[in-house]
Amino acid sequence: MTSVRGSTVEKVDEIVTLRRTVLERDGERIAACAEAMAEAFTAGARLFAFGNGGSSTDAQDVATLFMNPGDHARPLPALALTADIAVVTALANDIGFEVVFARQLAASAFAGDIALGLSTSGNSRNLIAAFEEADRRGMLTVGLAGYGGGQMAELGTIDHLFVVPSASVHRIQEAQTTVYHALWELTQHALIRSEAGDSDDGA
Repeated sequence: MTSVRGSTVEKVDEIVTLRRTVLERDGERIAACAEAMAEAFTAGARLFAFGNGGSSTDAQDVATLFMNPGDHARPLPALALTADIAVVTALANDIGFEVVFARQLAASAFAGDIALGLSTSGNSRNLIAAFEEADRRGMLTVGLAGYGGGQMAELGTIDHLFVVPSASVHRIQEAQTTVYHALWELTQHALIRSEAGDSDDGA
């Protein structure tokens, strides 16, 4: 029992330390990304979130968070590209799994929209293809990765990339949850400030 408790405490310490490290290192960049997202939403942008496996669940959480925030926060147009299993499996079966996100962006996204992709490795080929498509379409691109960032860090087409410096998939995903919740909250604050400024200008 003592060993289980010790292991639990150690894991909690790991994730708390990792989250603090990411927020302290990337706090200003997260705030800048949120400002850019707020500007995009104000201009009519929609958010498209995507990822594989556990990251697909996180992508759906991102979309739900922006679409249905609760507590009188402003709902924002967001969609998880993993939500429609018929579309995902049709694209995977007819063309290939590498295009399941890129083809959806090609069909539905416009310049100024937001593409947010999550990966633990940073090497998922369908995410790389999606970010390349998003860049071609003039979208604002946001990436969350782990390890050293993988191919996502080498792309040069992701406007805002946040890398969790860990080799543990579990710790990476836990820290990424903190990052996208911070992005959502700071985006809401930026929108409130923008609306207050517009109100003052019109007074």
